[in-house]
Amino acid sequence: MADVIDYEIFGTEMQYVEVELDPGEAAIGEAGSMMYMQDGISLETIFGDGTQQGGIFGKLLGAGKRLLTGESLFMTIYSNQGTAKRRVAFAAPYPGKIVPIDLSKIGGTFICQKDAFLCAARGVSVGIAFQRKLGAGFFGGEGFIMQKLEGDGLAFIHAGGTLMKRDLAPGERLRVDTGCLVGMQPSVNYDIEYVGKIKTALFGGEGLFFATLQGPGAIYLQSLPLSRMASRIFAAAPQTGGGNREQGSILGGVLGGAALGGLLGGDD
Repeated sequence: MADVIDYEIFGTEMQYVEVELDPGEAAIGEAGSMMYMQDGISLETIFGDGTQQGGIFGKLLGAGKRLLTGESLFMTIYSNQGTAKRRVAFAAPYPGKIVPIDLSKIGGTFICQKDAFLCAARGVSVGIAFQRKLGAGFFGGEGFIMQKLEGDGLAFIHAGGTLMKRDLAPGERLRVDTGCLVGMQPSVNYDIEYVGKIKTALFGGEGLFFATLQGPGAIYLQSLPLSRMASRIFAAAPQTGGGNREQGSILGGVLGGAALGGLLGGDD
């Protein structure tokens, strides 16, 4: 069972979340996400997915899961060793919104993109979720593996830019840019759809594929994927001949030196 923690989110574009820990409570976070912590909180680097359960075999399995998602083998646990309430804060890695997810209210499981997880109450497991369909794995922008948060506590994820939450009704479908998907409930069906017209695919600037999400379940979308922001910064850099205004077409992407992979991924 996960620790029950209180929290407060501060800021607008560059947010951070402050977690209040009672004596004996703890929170887990990705390496490098901590902003500050009060005296009385100890930190420890742990091997695995944050649950600290299952002995050495369980820890090895948890570490292997994190390695597959491209994350570090280690996580950091922040424990209140004092006799009074103490606080620790975690900062967003780039402009956007921090989203609290109460796993106990959504069935105990949430699927999110690989770099979305920020921190959680101790007891929440940060594992992997495999894409069930080949098309989604090859062309979905996130690959075959996404993160799976499991437990009955609070977890915090980060979305770039402006956040949109939408509850899809049973059978309701929504087509989105592959990089704009932040997370979803496991009841949502995730697949990939070809844009349909070769001219639109090559010159429309939206890539060759859309992600299709079908309800029931809640989905979270972001207006500014990190990959999109990074590609714009790279394209504007003087070292790459920045200032190219034709990035929305295959001419701007290919002739300007951008990778063809960006066209396939839908981020250019």
